[in-house]
Amino acid sequence: MSKFLLILMSFWVSIIQTYAKKPTRAYAIFNNHGEEVSFEKLLNASLESELVFFGELHNNPISHWLALKLIKSFRQSTARQIIVGMEMFEADNQLLLDEYLEGIISEKNFEEEAKLWSNYKTDYKPLVMYCKKEKIPIIATNIPRRYAAMVSRKGFEALDSLSSEAKKYLPPLPVPFNSELASYKTMISMGMGSSKALPHIEKAQAVKDATMAYFILKNMKDRGLFFHINGAYHTDHREGIVWYVTQSLKNIPITVITTQIIDSWEDINKIDFTRADYTLVVEADVSPTY
Repeated sequence: MSKFLLILMSFWVSIIQTYAKKPTRAYAIFNNHGEEVSFEKLLNASLESELVFFGELHNNPISHWLALKLIKSFRQSTARQIIVGMEMFEADNQLLLDEYLEGIISEKNFEEEAKLWSNYKTDYKPLVMYCKKEKIPIIATNIPRRYAAMVSRKGFEALDSLSSEAKKYLPPLPVPFNSELASYKTMISMGMGSSKALPHIEKAQAVKDATMAYFILKNMKDRGLFFHINGAYHTDHREGIVWYVTQSLKNIPITVITTQIIDSWEDINKIDFTRADYTLVVEADVSPTY
């Protein structure tokens, strides 16, 4: 064999070894100790819980894919009743959602009349379609946005003036509020409520958390598995929705999942793994959906 061929072979072996050591990947899953774990580990931990919170980034396609993959795996792995709750649906749209899932109204009517997020068709419709096919209930857990807007302008007291019909879409009043929770303090320290138009933005966040917790608790079933999808900030560090749930249910087994973005896998030590029980880390090069 010629010297040139030996050099060429050595070069390609070096290239192959380099890429074998540093594979390109879109995502990885870690526990709260920063140890990488398999999807099966995440699945099994979730199946040991009664309530699973999936904290997503709303424009992240890997978040949406993994949430759907978990629901499909729950269906295949357990005979327990699975219920899905979603921040993306407001409580006053529950009837529309039920009618669509049960086949009473058409997809066209549902999509025209429900208050759907602008990214519904790309990011949430596949999950809704799967639940419809498998007859998995979906609970619209979020507060109607008009009432959250009232709180952001005038505080919790604004809700007192609502009719008894309107209050069906709210948690029991008055809404408890722990201003010492870091998530709310951060909103204040960042000046999010400094606008004269929205002086109570942290309370608007809290009323969303309280409402989602209320409808989760209202719809949980004995020995069932409730899977709730929400923005990560609502459940990171077991605050927000989790705090409100645990005021009523102290010892319920809960798994919290969050999502974080990383610019380079060499920066993995910069990820805060204490935000949740499990963290979905997604490569920044994954294109957002909007």
